[in-house]
Amino acid sequence: MPEYWFDSHDGLRLYSRVYAAAADSPVVLCLHGLMRNGRDFGELAAHLAARYRVIVPDMRGRGFSARDPNFNNYQIPVYLQDVLRLLAGLGAARVSIIGTSMGGLMAMVLGAMQPQLIARIVLNDVGPQVEPAGLERIRGYAGKAAPVGSWPEAVAQLRADYASAWPDLSDARWEQIARLSYRANAQGVPEADADPLIREPLKSSSAATPDLWPLWRTLGRLPILVIRGAHSDILSVTTLARMQREKPGLEVLTVANRGHAPLLDEPGCVAAIERFLAAAPG
Repeated sequence: MPEYWFDSHDGLRLYSRVYAAAADSPVVLCLHGLMRNGRDFGELAAHLAARYRVIVPDMRGRGFSARDPNFNNYQIPVYLQDVLRLLAGLGAARVSIIGTSMGGLMAMVLGAMQPQLIARIVLNDVGPQVEPAGLERIRGYAGKAAPVGSWPEAVAQLRADYASAWPDLSDARWEQIARLSYRANAQGVPEADADPLIREPLKSSSAATPDLWPLWRTLGRLPILVIRGAHSDILSVTTLARMQREKPGLEVLTVANRGHAPLLDEPGCVAAIERFLAAAPG
């Protein structure tokens, strides 16, 4: 699993993993959620790498990428500059995107602004409209986690934030997700692997919940698969129905017993993603 480091337009050192069947394989770009990092896609990326070149960045402020001294840069337009620089550096001229939450918003914007770049999009529990209740829930915990002193405390903190979204996980799975969400410091103490200042732009509703319906209508010919948690408070049933009305042929998978967002290891998810990515170009 090669590591790829690159410098952003404003001088931040940024990190990506690249899983590859071969250098000339079709490219899949995986974009994580707001307070997450690219390790969320580790198992899925390793699985897809049998057929695809899979690029999995840590967006600025997360994971191994540098934290931005100006928190105002923690916004989608800046992230997209980073992504385009990443793809140019890796010579990826056309990609399919799997985007979770914020990553899905980025995918929709990129599909509208750079249609020649995007082959297909998988939206994981997000659409052109973000539900206010879900946004308020995220505002309630994003960047506000108290320090923890051990891995069991990290697991407990994670469960407090996500238990309603993932109600049926085993203790071992919670431990695994904690290892994706926190990273041990020099003293061996786990720390949340995201800059807490990522929360600051969320205070502006216009920045946190852009109206992407006009943009959605420009994506009519782009093949899109929407994966929705059955109990999601970010992507509502009403929004999904409107997405389907405005985009005939939209593919949809609803994941039982999940809120925001499915982990993409649930029964049916991997098969649906594989089938969608392998389909003939739309």
